[in-house]
Amino acid sequence: MAGDKSGGAPAADLVRRLESLPGLVNDDPWLVHRGRFLTVEVLIGLGRAPYHLAIEHGRIIGLERGPQPLRSWRFAIRAGEEAWRRFWRTVPAPHDQDIFALAKRGELTIEGDLQPLMANLLYFKDVLAAPRRPSGEA
Repeated sequence: MAGDKSGGAPAADLVRRLESLPGLVNDDPWLVHRGRFLTVEVLIGLGRAPYHLAIEHGRIIGLERGPQPLRSWRFAIRAGEEAWRRFWRTVPAPHDQDIFALAKRGELTIEGDLQPLMANLLYFKDVLAAPRRPSGEA
Protein backbone atom coordinates (compact mmCIF):
# COMPACT_ATOMS: atom_id res chain seq x y z
CA MET A 1 0.00 0.00 0.00
CA ALA A 2 1.10 3.50 -0.69
CA GLY A 3 2.44 5.24 2.36
CA ASP A 4 2.93 2.04 4.37
CA LYS A 5 6.45 2.03 5.75
CA SER A 6 5.73 -0.37 8.59
CA GLY A 7 7.22 -3.43 6.94
CA GLY A 8 4.84 -5.65 8.92
CA ALA A 9 2.95 -4.95 12.12
CA PRO A 10 0.90 -1.75 12.05
CA ALA A 11 1.39 1.04 14.57
CA ALA A 12 -0.24 0.48 17.96
CA ASP A 13 -2.41 3.63 17.78
CA LEU A 14 -3.95 2.46 14.50
CA VAL A 15 -4.47 -1.07 15.81
CA ARG A 16 -6.33 0.36 18.84
CA ARG A 17 -8.55 2.47 16.59
CA LEU A 18 -9.42 -0.40 14.27
CA GLU A 19 -9.91 -2.87 17.09
CA SER A 20 -12.28 -0.42 18.80
CA LEU A 21 -14.79 -0.85 15.94
CA PRO A 22 -16.92 -3.61 17.53
CA GLY A 23 -17.58 -1.58 20.68
CA LEU A 24 -18.13 1.69 18.84
CA VAL A 25 -20.53 0.18 16.34
CA ASN A 26 -22.41 -2.19 18.64
CA ASP A 27 -22.92 0.54 21.25
CA ASP A 28 -24.51 2.84 18.66
CA PRO A 29 -28.20 1.80 18.37
CA TRP A 30 -28.84 3.98 15.31
CA LEU A 31 -25.86 2.57 13.44
CA VAL A 32 -26.86 -1.02 14.25
CA HIS A 33 -30.42 -0.20 13.17
CA ARG A 34 -29.15 1.25 9.88
CA GLY A 35 -27.30 -2.01 9.13
CA ARG A 36 -30.05 -4.33 10.36
CA PHE A 37 -30.51 -5.97 6.93
CA LEU A 38 -26.78 -6.50 6.38
CA THR A 39 -24.82 -9.68 7.03
CA VAL A 40 -21.41 -9.75 5.36
CA GLU A 41 -17.70 -10.56 5.73
CA VAL A 42 -15.34 -7.69 4.91
CA LEU A 43 -11.55 -7.52 4.74
CA ILE A 44 -9.97 -4.33 6.09
CA GLY A 45 -6.31 -3.83 5.22
CA LEU A 46 -4.41 -1.75 7.76
CA GLY A 47 -1.08 -1.41 6.02
CA ARG A 48 -0.01 -4.99 5.40
CA ALA A 49 -2.13 -6.40 8.23
CA PRO A 50 -5.45 -7.92 7.15
CA TYR A 51 -8.45 -7.74 9.47
CA HIS A 52 -11.52 -9.89 8.88
CA LEU A 53 -14.67 -8.04 9.91
CA ALA A 54 -17.83 -10.11 10.35
CA ILE A 55 -21.10 -8.17 10.42
CA GLU A 56 -24.44 -9.77 11.24
CA HIS A 57 -27.61 -7.69 11.11
CA GLY A 58 -25.59 -4.49 11.57
CA ARG A 59 -23.62 -5.73 14.58
CA ILE A 60 -19.94 -6.53 14.42
CA ILE A 61 -19.74 -10.11 15.64
CA GLY A 62 -16.08 -10.66 14.86
CA LEU A 63 -12.86 -8.80 14.11
CA GLU A 64 -9.85 -11.04 13.60
CA ARG A 65 -6.36 -9.97 12.65
CA GLY A 66 -4.04 -11.94 10.46
CA PRO A 67 -3.98 -13.73 7.17
CA GLN A 68 -6.55 -16.48 6.88
CA PRO A 69 -6.01 -17.88 3.38
CA LEU A 70 -9.18 -19.99 3.25
CA ARG A 71 -11.50 -17.35 4.72
CA SER A 72 -13.70 -15.60 2.19
CA TRP A 73 -14.90 -11.99 2.12
CA ARG A 74 -17.31 -10.07 -0.10
CA PHE A 75 -15.20 -6.94 -0.50
CA ALA A 76 -11.97 -5.48 0.82
CA ILE A 77 -10.92 -1.97 1.77
CA ARG A 78 -7.16 -1.56 2.06
CA ALA A 79 -5.01 1.48 2.80
CA GLY A 80 -1.58 2.28 4.13
CA GLU A 81 -1.06 3.38 7.69
CA GLU A 82 -0.64 7.06 6.87
CA ALA A 83 -3.91 7.15 4.92
CA TRP A 84 -5.80 5.54 7.84
CA ARG A 85 -4.12 7.90 10.31
CA ARG A 86 -5.32 10.94 8.33
CA PHE A 87 -8.77 9.37 7.79
CA TRP A 88 -9.24 8.77 11.54
CA ARG A 89 -8.32 12.27 12.70
CA THR A 90 -11.12 13.82 14.75
CA VAL A 91 -11.58 16.39 11.98
CA PRO A 92 -9.90 15.07 8.83
CA ALA A 93 -8.64 17.44 6.17
CA PRO A 94 -10.67 17.74 2.97
CA HIS A 95 -10.27 14.61 0.83
CA ASP A 96 -8.95 12.64 3.82
CA GLN A 97 -12.44 12.13 5.28
CA ASP A 98 -13.83 9.93 2.49
CA ILE A 99 -12.82 6.46 1.32
CA PHE A 100 -13.64 7.32 -2.31
CA ALA A 101 -11.46 10.45 -2.21
CA LEU A 102 -8.59 8.36 -0.83
CA ALA A 103 -9.23 5.74 -3.53
CA LYS A 104 -9.23 8.39 -6.25
CA ARG A 105 -5.78 9.52 -5.06
CA GLY A 106 -4.53 5.92 -5.08
CA GLU A 107 -4.12 5.73 -1.29
CA LEU A 108 -6.93 3.22 -0.70
CA THR A 109 -8.22 0.30 -2.72
CA ILE A 110 -11.70 -1.17 -2.77
CA GLU A 111 -12.04 -4.58 -4.38
CA GLY A 112 -14.40 -7.52 -4.62
CA ASP A 113 -18.20 -7.53 -4.79
CA LEU A 114 -19.11 -3.89 -4.21
CA GLN A 115 -22.89 -4.45 -4.12
CA PRO A 116 -23.07 -4.75 -0.28
CA LEU A 117 -20.84 -1.68 0.11
CA MET A 118 -22.86 0.47 -2.27
CA ALA A 119 -26.24 -0.77 -0.96
CA ASN A 120 -25.17 0.12 2.60
CA LEU A 121 -22.83 3.01 1.84
CA LEU A 122 -23.86 5.34 4.67
CA TYR A 123 -23.62 2.47 7.15
CA PHE A 124 -20.08 1.58 6.03
CA LYS A 125 -18.96 5.20 5.94
CA ASP A 126 -20.15 5.63 9.54
CA VAL A 127 -18.62 2.31 10.63
CA LEU A 128 -15.23 3.22 9.20
CA ALA A 129 -15.43 6.75 10.63
CA ALA A 130 -16.45 5.56 14.12
CA PRO A 131 -12.86 5.64 15.48
CA ARG A 132 -12.83 9.41 14.86
CA ARG A 133 -15.29 10.05 17.67
CA PRO A 134 -13.88 11.12 20.99
CA SER A 135 -14.15 8.21 23.43
CA GLY A 136 -17.54 7.82 25.03
CA GLU A 137 -19.42 9.78 22.35
CA ALA A 138 -22.08 7.88 20.43
